[in-house]
Amino acid sequence: MLSQEAGADAEERQDTLTEPVDGLVEALAAVDAFDRVLTGGLLRPRPAQAEGLTVLADAVAASPLAARVAEAAEKAAAGAASEDHFVVLAAARTALLGSAHDALTARADEVTGRAREETTVPDAAGGPAPNLLAAARSWLCDLARTGWQGIDHDVVSGAAQVVSAMLPDPRLRRLATLLDGLAAELAASCPGTSLERIPARRWADLWARGMLLTLPGAGTPPATRTVTGRLLPLGVDLQEHATAVQAQVHAVFEPADGTAARLVRASVSVPKPDTVLGAGLWQLLRPHMTLLAAAGEGRSMDLTDMPVTADGDLIWQDDHARPGEPADPFATARVALPTAAMTSATPLDRHPARLAEPVFLEGYGIDRDGDTVTFTLPTHRLPVDTDRVPAAGPLTPQAVAASSACIGLLRWDAGRFRLQPLAVETTVRRKPVAVHAGAWAGGTTDKAGAKAEKAATDAVAVLRERAGRLLRK
Repeated sequence: MLSQEAGADAEERQDTLTEPVDGLVEALAAVDAFDRVLTGGLLRPRPAQAEGLTVLADAVAASPLAARVAEAAEKAAAGAASEDHFVVLAAARTALLGSAHDALTARADEVTGRAREETTVPDAAGGPAPNLLAAARSWLCDLARTGWQGIDHDVVSGAAQVVSAMLPDPRLRRLATLLDGLAAELAASCPGTSLERIPARRWADLWARGMLLTLPGAGTPPATRTVTGRLLPLGVDLQEHATAVQAQVHAVFEPADGTAARLVRASVSVPKPDTVLGAGLWQLLRPHMTLLAAAGEGRSMDLTDMPVTADGDLIWQDDHARPGEPADPFATARVALPTAAMTSATPLDRHPARLAEPVFLEGYGIDRDGDTVTFTLPTHRLPVDTDRVPAAGPLTPQAVAASSACIGLLRWDAGRFRLQPLAVETTVRRKPVAVHAGAWAGGTTDKAGAKAEKAATDAVAVLRERAGRLLRK
């Protein structure tokens, strides 16, 4: 919880949010240097690319990776890198971003005063279909040699057969989905020589993660255990892509055995036609997870033997949950959130973009400059990322700018901490009200929301009818 508390101790804790993090700038600079290498490709490396590889190697010179990364950088600079060398370079880049994630997470925990439990990662087991993993690795190495500026449809299409062969195997579906998404983005950007702007960080993130997932055991589904207790939703983070949509519910879980409460997440993702927009997205998501209805209605869920991963992701199964008593998210945020523990990310998930720390703020001042909203706390200013407020709910930037309390996710973006609002308390017609981004998740009587739902119903019905007609042929 972040609030306008009195006292030197509160001021000291909050001031740390804006102080520089030791080594962060240097680590990210090394990542950027390597990303520029991938942009140009390593088929015929130029001096500037050799310099970027040296920067990456120097950044991990004090780590156990030092010798192998130095060798891989030397071979890559000479245009003689093997698949193993590319894997090592991907590991070095991932390690740097992991260290940045850890430093930023420690800073966020220092500010919130939250305890964090270490994740126990089981030993990697041998993965299935080594020939498919090798084929995926070969395609990713071809991308590294070609570079983003050199991509064309011939290079990108090399992923199609690999993805098709992987998808039937659940153990390979994680890597297959990543490769399919990367290939689709690259195909939409071909030829690379015509690109005015290259998303170098994003594509390099996907490339490096894909390389590591081709290692035996790395893509194995995470180990799970089961939990029983009460789930108290805090808010819903809705993320929309051109062809897919995901809803992630952040919640406090109170175990039935009386042990300490902890923060957990539950997610559902579905394909999305480009004709379904706004509140219509809930219609695609709702049938797959009853928790969305509970979150929209402000209700708890009683869980029995629900699977959960080591880092706090519930593997949601509707038959292990039933609706519980009403539970006001703001009451949960005030009472249960401050003492709830959080689990550390697993090694492959350590990335600054993954940082999403649930927090509760109240008693702040508000500065507004055009579309920019900033919450002012005793010793610093916290920018609010209103661009992340989804159109599929009643929460608006205007409601955020007029709020007195906020449940949100503390993120790190564009070089600073920012707040993504999930819900706010504000005043409407002189009455205090709570406005939630996920309020329409379980359905809505709101005029705009109901209109979008109807449009989505019509669009989905047409698509299903066309699909049925094709199948009948």
